[in-house]
Amino acid sequence: MSTQQSVRQRAGSVEGSDALRIDADRAEQLVDALNTDLAATYVLYHQLKKHHWNVEGAEFRDIHVFLGEAAEEAEEFADELAERAQALGGVPLSGGKNHEEHAPVEPEGDDVYDIRTSLKNDVELYGDIIETLREHIELAENLGDPTTAHMLRENLIEVEEAAHHVEHYLEDDSLVTE
Repeated sequence: MSTQQSVRQRAGSVEGSDALRIDADRAEQLVDALNTDLAATYVLYHQLKKHHWNVEGAEFRDIHVFLGEAAEEAEEFADELAERAQALGGVPLSGGKNHEEHAPVEPEGDDVYDIRTSLKNDVELYGDIIETLREHIELAENLGDPTTAHMLRENLIEVEEAAHHVEHYLEDDSLVTE
């Protein structure tokens, strides 16, 4: 491990990007939005993984697989968000503590809940993220950054689809009898 320490860019700073023709003022707003989405996405990721690990019951297998795939999608989007923030001259948020502090969403508690309660909490979290993504798409468009708007829009489709699937799991129609 190197003993040399030189900071290349301070956390929280934004330089903008000459190559992308985005000045520091616009980049700062975009990176702030992307870091907010990054934080929210990691909160979602960890909550989905928690439910993936703890799901039980007659529909265990299907819900377990779904939650694992949904968590993978969240993790992939988090990577896209971080890479875009960096491309705009910013420093992506990192670390669980930073993510929770900067997220506009609240994760559920540490306890393990029944799967219906867990899924209701997931729908709530997805809904909050959907609203934030819509706001950030509009922000990116207004700031003249169609690339960021496009990336966020594509993910919004995935997030809405996942939320809709969770909503289906919560319906009262089931083949499982009590």
